[in-house]
Amino acid sequence: MKEFWLPASMLFRRELLGFWREKSRVAAFVGTPFLFWIVVGSGYSNFGKFLPGALLLTLMFSAIFSAMTLIEDRREGFLLSALASPAPRSAIVFGKVAGSAVIAAVQGLLFYLLASLGGTLYGEVSWVALLGQIALCSLGFTAAGFWMAWRINSTQGFHAMINLVFVPLWMVSGALFSFADANTWIGWLMRLNPLSYALQALGMAMGFPSEAPLLVSEIAAPVVAVTVAVLLAAATMEINRQSERSLS
Repeated sequence: MKEFWLPASMLFRRELLGFWREKSRVAAFVGTPFLFWIVVGSGYSNFGKFLPGALLLTLMFSAIFSAMTLIEDRREGFLLSALASPAPRSAIVFGKVAGSAVIAAVQGLLFYLLASLGGTLYGEVSWVALLGQIALCSLGFTAAGFWMAWRINSTQGFHAMINLVFVPLWMVSGALFSFADANTWIGWLMRLNPLSYALQALGMAMGFPSEAPLLVSEIAAPVVAVTVAVLLAAATMEINRQSERSLS
């Protein structure tokens, strides 16, 4: 176990320290939830209905763009040094992913708390469930970003793929329109979209009644957990494949 946790904790700590030393990232970390709350919250007469989608979007961008540091680490040669070490590949994945996920989770929680300013929290909040779903979503998004960053060599390409893949997934998750308003084929995409279940799980934790009758609410949280596990496994398999190619 020491062989796993020692390198994982070092990479986790390095990720947090790297974030803290970049003052522009810290400023964006604090300012983005506040501006998002001001602009989006002012544009909706009933911001509470949009809150789960806004929180999911905050977690998505924060987690995925935090994972983009992987491209820089690869350019600088740090990851090649880590891959040449006896540290398990799963420890490298977990340390990087967990560090970025913590940053995203704290930013998401900050956004949610800002959304409650000036009044009571929206809905009957289950804090254990909400914190658990924020953590799972952050891990899932970061693992997906990690997997994608391993396959892309430039930050420009990474940004392009984010806009091509993740933004449309968020748009058809139920964050912008309900299942009842969707066309038949969009409805099927929403059923198959993991973000639909993440959105529903977040909404349930916040105490919002489900507006997605085509999804079984009881399986929303398990689907999210299974998706996160699959993404972490995919990231580990990708780093194994790429490291074997680089070191051979």
